[in-house]
Amino acid sequence: MLLASAVVVWEWLNEHGRWRPYSPAVSHHIEAVARAGPRAGGSVVLGQADSRLAPYIIDLQSMHQFRQDTGTIRPVRRSYYDPSSAPGKGVVWEWENDSGTWTPYDMDVGITIQRAYEKQHPWVDLSAIGFCYVIDFATMGQINRQTQRKRRVRRRLDMVYPLVSGTLPKSQSWPASPGAAAAPPVPACTCPQCLLVMSVKATAGPGAGTLQPRKAAPAPPAAPKPPLPAAGPKAPDGVPVVRGSLKPLAAQGGRRQAASTPALSSAGASGSPPGVGSAKGSRASLGTLNRSHLQRLAIAQSRVLIASGVPTVPVKNLTGSSPVNPALAGITGILMSAAGLPVCLTRPPKLVLHPPPVSKSEIQSIPGISHSCRKTTKKQARKGKTPEEVLKKYLQKVRHPPDEDCTICMERLSAPSGYKGPQPAVKPDLVGKLVKCSHVFHLHCLVAMYNNGNKDGSLQCPTCKTIYGVKTGTQPPGKMEYHIIPHALPGHADCKTIRIIYNIPPGVQGPEHPNPGKSFTARGFPRHCYLPDSEKGRKVLKLLLVAWDRRLIFAIGTSSTTGESDTVIWNEIHHKTEFGSNLTGHGYPDINYLDNVLAELAAQGITEESLAQEKD
Repeated sequence: MLLASAVVVWEWLNEHGRWRPYSPAVSHHIEAVARAGPRAGGSVVLGQADSRLAPYIIDLQSMHQFRQDTGTIRPVRRSYYDPSSAPGKGVVWEWENDSGTWTPYDMDVGITIQRAYEKQHPWVDLSAIGFCYVIDFATMGQINRQTQRKRRVRRRLDMVYPLVSGTLPKSQSWPASPGAAAAPPVPACTCPQCLLVMSVKATAGPGAGTLQPRKAAPAPPAAPKPPLPAAGPKAPDGVPVVRGSLKPLAAQGGRRQAASTPALSSAGASGSPPGVGSAKGSRASLGTLNRSHLQRLAIAQSRVLIASGVPTVPVKNLTGSSPVNPALAGITGILMSAAGLPVCLTRPPKLVLHPPPVSKSEIQSIPGISHSCRKTTKKQARKGKTPEEVLKKYLQKVRHPPDEDCTICMERLSAPSGYKGPQPAVKPDLVGKLVKCSHVFHLHCLVAMYNNGNKDGSLQCPTCKTIYGVKTGTQPPGKMEYHIIPHALPGHADCKTIRIIYNIPPGVQGPEHPNPGKSFTARGFPRHCYLPDSEKGRKVLKLLLVAWDRRLIFAIGTSSTTGESDTVIWNEIHHKTEFGSNLTGHGYPDINYLDNVLAELAAQGITEESLAQEKD
């Protein structure tokens, strides 16, 4: 055990294996229930702290989060951080995603950014903690070191996470204080689950244990389905910024985490865990029931709940290590009922990645699209123009610069450029205006930005992302096949399906890639993707063909799923890789997908005008 002070951050494990923090408000709520001990029931209803999280419940005994509408179970943990770090000051660092909303960084990343910010560093490189990004505090931007893509970042203040002090053990089973006094006896519970346990024990014979009383918990109000929990409600803009210093937590040696709720000297628990044959327990004991009795309990519970009109809820194991057997399903249902929520557990839905087998004679070409295959080889030859000659097409010189900052170097436009890297052959005090969007920059800065990019003759405004010229990418050589198969996608029963097959082999990186001369891997190929064979689906396919020809579908970088570097990854144009279900979020039905992917293609400079350009 260690004697120290720390802030507590509750976190959940996402599908990519990364621990995501709950918001300060939600963490305070979870911590309050954890400190209350068994008297609070051992279940945390997250909707009480954030209405968007209404379907979620945390079971403190197993340290898992349960989503009622999908049955998904995810591990949760309780982590400690230095009180002088970002969570101890209520500082949240966020990046702007493709939909224009703000996503908080993982807690370790946010702490690293805040540490550099407090030391007044001009930028911080996140590669040391496994991310290929640089945060530029001057422009408040995130730069991908491999693709040079830039996103906005921001720093805001939220609530401070809960503070604990005293003895902090590495781990301990819930409840927090086993030695605390037990709650006084209360009348026996008459909920359906406890009655079922009592009836099963009655038929099991003597020695099967006795039913222990518990306080009935009120049922929470129903609420619509929210997205998976991220970091809680968004704080309003304009919150004042506070600087501070970062000090390591000497007594703890940094951050620690507990597999379950640890003892807290600042809050005394009110009871001990329920036991067999003890009046101190808070609900029916299952310890003396054997497997057959548990199975009978699960079956009986399911029948009662289905008969009462309770909707069935599938349960799936996040790791996929084992199926959910009837006994575990029954136990899980009883745990969920601790919050007063009726739950009936059924088998998990099946993942359907591919359509039924299709013979060659059933495959059809796509009307209006010639051929059924596209190949890319090596990078297109670059035009023999200097950066200055390229930019000259897109700029107008400004004789009298406006009284504002250049958003690249953050120096006044009336002063010379503040760029400190390799010096372009342009005077640092020249200023130019982009002809389409009219944003003004130092020519010196624009040339430097162009030299750090793909140098393909195109330019993207760093302020509004307007593209000048034809943007191309660094996709390695490969093949794209496309055809119609005689099966319908969920949500598109009135049409057949367009199947796209991407195949990229492993190889050696070229000069345009992150590590020239080094080999790269290509995992998961061939990759099968699906579109409805509708008018809009065919339009998306035509634009995807343009994106393929411009080498914008894939890139070489670090996989966000596996963490592997120097591998082929998707390049910000989302595809549907799940045919008959939508368990991963990459399947159908998805009524907004076609519109979303058209917007993503437009962000890469690919629109219907691009189709006319390709014909020319």
